[in-house]
Amino acid sequence: MDERKRKRMLSNRESARRSRMKKQQRLDDLINQAAHLRNENEQIVMQINLITQQYAELETENSVLRAQVMELTDRLQSLNSVLHIFEEVSGMAMDIPEIPDPLLRPWQLPCPAQPIMATADMFQL
Repeated sequence: MDERKRKRMLSNRESARRSRMKKQQRLDDLINQAAHLRNENEQIVMQINLITQQYAELETENSVLRAQVMELTDRLQSLNSVLHIFEEVSGMAMDIPEIPDPLLRPWQLPCPAQPIMATADMFQL
């Protein structure tokens, strides 16, 4: 009887040891996975910051280009007005091209640009 108790006790101890080892292995795996995910998150945050910076630079450049388009459109309209006046005064028929519609309203783009309101800080854990 004592021999069976002793064997059962040893078996239980071995089973408990294996259980603790499995638990420790699962914990180690989860710690490694968490570290990997933190590293991946940091890389994504850096990419978001870089892309956000590039977007801001492009948006600034687009604003400058839109202002230039508006200025050039105004100049073209003024020149066309001068040509129309010259045509009326001189009596000569002139071929004055019409200004294409999108150039008249550069602020009304087919797909208006919407600013990105997200920041990399939103994605940090």
